[in-house]
Amino acid sequence: MIRVAVSGAAGRMGQTTCEAVEGADDMELVGRADPALADDLAAVLPEADVVVDFSTPDAALENVRRCVAAGVHVVVGTTGWDIAAVEGMTGANVFVAPNFAIGAVLMMRYAADASKHMARAEIIELHHDRKVDAPSGTAARTADLMDGDVPIHSVRLPGLVAHQEVILGDVGQTLSIRHDSTDRTSFMPGVLLAVRKVGSLERSPVVGLEHLL
Repeated sequence: MIRVAVSGAAGRMGQTTCEAVEGADDMELVGRADPALADDLAAVLPEADVVVDFSTPDAALENVRRCVAAGVHVVVGTTGWDIAAVEGMTGANVFVAPNFAIGAVLMMRYAADASKHMARAEIIELHHDRKVDAPSGTAARTADLMDGDVPIHSVRLPGLVAHQEVILGDVGQTLSIRHDSTDRTSFMPGVLLAVRKVGSLERSPVVGLEHLL
């Protein structure tokens, strides 16, 4: 049984993660940390094997440092923070995913492949109006994987969840690759996969769900 604590547990992704962990036969939810709740991260670390972090960009790095120092593996879904700062940390494994939806990982893979054969590309990413960072971690990761300079356009509106379209163009043609998450449950299979595998990573940190598929 994997003992899991969730950081950012009062947020929408945090709440969905808690529900997913509680529904998994091989996991036990042992703590919920959030400024809006009674417990902070220090209170839940002693009970956890793995922490899932869906906090905020300004809190994520310190949360990761505290987890690793305590010997607790950490799965990070928070975006917009300096991932390079965790290089060289020892004591526990760190896994980071800009997007936990399997379809989004495939979208990034197809876009990277298509960029080798099309002249230019641009990315449009659309998220709910409470998302703090722009561009999204998914869009930034997609652009990094693609050939050439790929501009990113960010949209923040109520009613959206997480959506991204990569539009590639060449002489007389365009190609669009789009992924839509219409519900946060779309991310949960990837989150649970990461929780199961983070402890056995051969290197740390690892960035991107594609490395676990």
